[in-house]
Amino acid sequence: MPKLIRMYIVNVLIGYGIAAAFVAMLLYFDIANLWHLVTHSSSGLLAVFVLWFANGIVFAGVQFAIAVMRMKDDDDGNGGKRAPIRVDMTRMVPVREEAKAKNSLTRR
Repeated sequence: MPKLIRMYIVNVLIGYGIAAAFVAMLLYFDIANLWHLVTHSSSGLLAVFVLWFANGIVFAGVQFAIAVMRMKDDDDGNGGKRAPIRVDMTRMVPVREEAKAKNSLTRR
């Protein structure tokens, strides 16, 4: 299996694990009276599954994004130099008369 695919699968599983812990804490601490709603409703398990799945998508995406951004780029030092480029801005740029006339017609 390619390394990138393996990294993606591992990070998605980590994200869904974090989402499971998050939903468990929401239910345990009874945030917004969720525990009562889940236990006293006929579709409570479906609601918990949808909450876990939706949060899993978010947490898995964030986890994979963090993993990609933390990937190390081996810099061999052959990059460009950060020396400034000197440009003479005091010289006038010649403009032909046709361009001046065309520009004045398009502005009206």
